[in-house]
Amino acid sequence: MQLTQFTDFSLRVLIYLVRLPEPGMATIPEIADYYRISRNHLVKVVNTLANAGLLVTMRGKGGGLRLARPADTITIAEVVRLTEPNMNLVECFDPKASHCRIDRGCFLKAILYEARKDFLAALERHTLADAARMGSGTESRT
Repeated sequence: MQLTQFTDFSLRVLIYLVRLPEPGMATIPEIADYYRISRNHLVKVVNTLANAGLLVTMRGKGGGLRLARPADTITIAEVVRLTEPNMNLVECFDPKASHCRIDRGCFLKAILYEARKDFLAALERHTLADAARMGSGTESRT
């Protein structure tokens, strides 16, 4: 399974904000330049994260964005669930789109459901604070 670029960028934005010195405000151009990614993509990411209540955005001079909640209260799983369009590992996870001929007698689906559940459970055990600490230190700006 591979997470989408949108999820990757979302996690990068959040980790960037966690690693800022207090009070923790940053701008989209600042983050885009740091990671060398498109500002247009980040606008969409920031909008999604703000609408979900993970970010606070402020316009105007001195504005920017910051975390809406403490980093140790936001799990990686919460971000992944928010930003991934679906977690369908195989076609048969979506009954409307599935054309699988062996669906009724297939045990693979149950195994993959278990794997997805375990994957999300592992992400549920880790917060943004953990992810910011776990890095190699090469991204730290402090």
